[in-house]
Amino acid sequence: MEYHAATTPEVSEAEVEAGRKVRSLAGECVVIMKNDGALPFDNPGKIALFGNGARHTIKGGTGSGDVNSRFVVNIEQGLSEAGFDVTTGSWLDRFDESYDSHMKSYMENITRISEEKGITPVMVMFENTPGVPPIPEITGEDSEGVDTAIYVLSRDSGEGGDRRAAPGDFYLKDDEKSAFEYITTHFRKSILLLNVGGIVSLGEYLDRFSSVVLLSQLGNLTGHIAADVLIGRTDPSGRLTDSWCFDYSKYPNAGNFSINNGNTDDEYYTEGVYVGYRYFDSFNIKPDFPFGYGLGYTTFDYSVDSIETSGLTVRLNVRVRNTGSRAGKQVIQFYAAAPHELLDKPFKELVGYVKTGSIEPGEELSVSYAVDLSVIASYCSDCESKVLEPGDYILMSGINSEDVRAEAVLVINERITTEKLRNNFGNSSVEDEYANPGIAETPETEGLPRIVIDAAGIKPRETLYTDVREEYKDNHPGEYLTFDDVIEGKVTVFDLVAQLEVSEMAALCVGDYGADSLQSINVVGSASVKVPGAAAETISSFTDSRKIPSMVLADGPAGLRLQPHFKTTKEGEKIPGGEVFGLQYNPFPEDVPSDAVDYYQYCTAIPIATALAQSFNTDLIASMGDIVGSEMKRFFVHFWLAPGMNIHRNPLCGRNFEYYSEDPFVSGKCAAAMTRGVQAYGGQGTTIKHFCCNNQEINRMYSNSHVSERAIRNLYLRGFEIAVKESQPYSVMTSYNLINGIHSANHYGLCQNVLRDEWGFDGIVMTDWYTSQETDFGDSARAKYECSSSVECIRSGNDWQMPGCEKNVTDIIEAVNNGSLPKADLQFCTANVIRMAVKCFSNGRDI
Repeated sequence: MEYHAATTPEVSEAEVEAGRKVRSLAGECVVIMKNDGALPFDNPGKIALFGNGARHTIKGGTGSGDVNSRFVVNIEQGLSEAGFDVTTGSWLDRFDESYDSHMKSYMENITRISEEKGITPVMVMFENTPGVPPIPEITGEDSEGVDTAIYVLSRDSGEGGDRRAAPGDFYLKDDEKSAFEYITTHFRKSILLLNVGGIVSLGEYLDRFSSVVLLSQLGNLTGHIAADVLIGRTDPSGRLTDSWCFDYSKYPNAGNFSINNGNTDDEYYTEGVYVGYRYFDSFNIKPDFPFGYGLGYTTFDYSVDSIETSGLTVRLNVRVRNTGSRAGKQVIQFYAAAPHELLDKPFKELVGYVKTGSIEPGEELSVSYAVDLSVIASYCSDCESKVLEPGDYILMSGINSEDVRAEAVLVINERITTEKLRNNFGNSSVEDEYANPGIAETPETEGLPRIVIDAAGIKPRETLYTDVREEYKDNHPGEYLTFDDVIEGKVTVFDLVAQLEVSEMAALCVGDYGADSLQSINVVGSASVKVPGAAAETISSFTDSRKIPSMVLADGPAGLRLQPHFKTTKEGEKIPGGEVFGLQYNPFPEDVPSDAVDYYQYCTAIPIATALAQSFNTDLIASMGDIVGSEMKRFFVHFWLAPGMNIHRNPLCGRNFEYYSEDPFVSGKCAAAMTRGVQAYGGQGTTIKHFCCNNQEINRMYSNSHVSERAIRNLYLRGFEIAVKESQPYSVMTSYNLINGIHSANHYGLCQNVLRDEWGFDGIVMTDWYTSQETDFGDSARAKYECSSSVECIRSGNDWQMPGCEKNVTDIIEAVNNGSLPKADLQFCTANVIRMAVKCFSNGRDI
């Protein structure tokens, strides 16, 4: 076996350079939520440091979103290396004792559950995060001789489990409140750093702190990045991509989300499109922090100098002036309020944003942005089209979703149909879906220019739907074709596919389940032989006969998750043991041969997706993609199972940290940028996921999302559509959940009609792990719905089933042989697999 890992533990120059890049850019992801002048520090000095995240800083969430990096720089280390004198070593030691005791009890509980269920500790940890250890009391000794305190509040979450609206998670624990009381009373300056992956409620304590900083989770260099921000070395110009409300009950779906109503089988999206600011705006409810909010270290003025229109394109030319005393960057956001007399829609929607370059104090910069009004065309279920209804459209600019001003009224005199589509998602069974009450605060428009949008010449895009696939009948008798013939241009992919036996095709459409898969170590996302720790690989049994190479898939989305250290015999046989999911639960055996070979695969942990989105800088995100793409190339990984881009429907979703925003426009732009960064290497590609409506983790494999066609198309699919059309990712991963009674992995309307026919996607579709096979990963409430069907995956155009099992293959073969599955459908999926192999092994070239 040939491995592409390093055989020495020394830090490579590439690893160092990736760290430099992350550190130099990640400050832009940080959001200053409150600052009375305490930040930035003029000079490092004495500080009292507290909090569960001070030494145990969280670099990113758990599960497949984790990255096994070489080290993690915690906040204490970062501040100390920046020159701060941390005076509270005694308190931090006391917390370490609390942490160790807490983790010992946690692991004992994990082991007990593991033995009871007969699954590995890793799988139990998926559904059970450790929580926050007891916080030691802060005493007079801890505050003596220091006037500035920093508290690092950390929260963790991950796949397989949702958060709770409870103390120690969404809300503060009593001992945290006591610590906050002490700090804000006994120190002249008090700074709260939020080392969190999602929203937390600060309640009354927000007003007590001098400064509040949403640090987020910024990868393995979080401590250095935090110190750079606090001393003003980098510009914290991030803006919120969610609406923060400290009262969880004010979120529109708070009562029926996940376990909150006791039903995890059926999730009814009664709020429709009213998620995040769309809800708070339309229902005139004020969140504690609005979408798009952020202060930075300086202040700005801006003005829209001119507006130009051409068809549905509206260009705004903006002048931004730095009115503060420090250099910084500003984000200008653009919103449109559409009429909603015929089609219900939220009061306003984000239609674009632009981030300036760094502007010096007193200087100004001109920027422009072209708004495409088709992004707010609303889906009409009755006419099966996306339309802009006639009326006045208020075009607004602003620095967050509340602080906006009207710039112009765009007048559409007759209905414009932008796309003719068809309903694909059936009956949602949602009753009393929310509707706009018409009570939003409307900005003043008197005296503004009224610009008529000329609808003449705007023709709707019409989709040619694929209802039946045609069989490839020419099988080239007498000539045995191989993958090499395709690569060399002698034959087409379709020629090769037409010659394959049903058994060959069925195997190619299932992962290499003979590797370290479910049958051997029972760990989701660690089923690759070529690249240990990678999530899976495609079947390799045709490498000798048909010359079809195997492709390797690795988890994300905050960097590659590989096994950082593994051992092999001198003959190349991998020795069992080593770290998986950051847990050394399976140590190397004591009798490792003396001539064993050590391999190392340390990867860079970049900021979590939500943090990256907060930068509002797509160039920055593409640069992070470049880091990932380069490491994929180095370790021979072809598919990165990222970026995740589901909507933050509810702040308690366990995987929100893996996703970008409550807004689909932001999500789509971020995913497209990340994809461009990764795929610039050629042969390495992204996998946008989870397609779609994956908004709950508890009972995730058997939960039915009841969503209206209008909400699916206007909200939950928009980000995916932007990413596909702007960047053509190599792959799309379907989600575990059902959509109105049909598993997304089995959904022809989703995988074929929407993704391929409507959007022009030309890559490969894969399942999430173990979607089409029975598992026992702790989903106790799964009885109502069965797992998705392997045969229906093929019928719907879900090309790969990962990591697969023998039954997946035999079910497909049997279905083709008995006529219940058209051979053409299997050929279609097989062709997609082989075309993707061509792309991966010819530096991104399409054939």
